[in-house]
Amino acid sequence: MSLDAAFRHIHEQWHDAVVRRDIDGVMALYADDAVFESPLVWASEPEGGTGVLMGKVAIRDFFARGFRSPQNGLGRWYRTGICFTQGHQLAWEYPRETPDGDQIDLIEMIDVAHGLIAHHRVYWGWVGMRTLSRLPGR
Repeated sequence: MSLDAAFRHIHEQWHDAVVRRDIDGVMALYADDAVFESPLVWASEPEGGTGVLMGKVAIRDFFARGFRSPQNGLGRWYRTGICFTQGHQLAWEYPRETPDGDQIDLIEMIDVAHGLIAHHRVYWGWVGMRTLSRLPGR
């Protein structure tokens, strides 16, 4: 698979699988030794943790827990379909402002290797950070 085809595949399939809460679909996109970083990881770990998950098993556990809590209010998942690529990186936005009102604002930054997600970083905007600060235990 060419890098451009991998970018398109990841961009389309990651979003589709997350919206459908398809854990197998999401995990099929990650390398076995992938790294995932997000403020939500930090907020959901006991006593803070690092916010970094190492390996597909840890990433799968994190997504599986999130998929079991559909009413957590963290994901409306509106995006425009625009993505950006440079070198081996893929990025897209879930903007704050949507046709149906505000949502948590995120940037997904993904390093791709061998057609799979090698390193996934999620950057949260101000609405997202405000939401995280209101989670129990924070």
